[in-house]
Amino acid sequence: MQAKFLIAALAVAAAASGVARADDADASSQFAIKIEGQRTRAEVMAEAQKVPASRSLEPNGSRVLVAPKSGVTTQAVRADTIEAMRLGKIPSGEASF
Repeated sequence: MQAKFLIAALAVAAAASGVARADDADASSQFAIKIEGQRTRAEVMAEAQKVPASRSLEPNGSRVLVAPKSGVTTQAVRADTIEAMRLGKIPSGEASF
């Protein structure tokens, strides 16, 4: 039993030794890249102050459309609906889709 445990522990140690490797800090490393900007801090801050003035605070699609004006009265619409139901043009109950 101890031999199996010892072999298993050696196998795990051998597998783990190849996994943990550090990157070299040379010029080809992604962490060694230097970025030199051409603008000053004051220019960047001035540009950042202009951004809120050019943006809208309303989320897209938040405006509500005004209901269109119609010359038809509510009573006329109700009368037309009742007439259409009476003539069978509007299905209702189990006859509907």
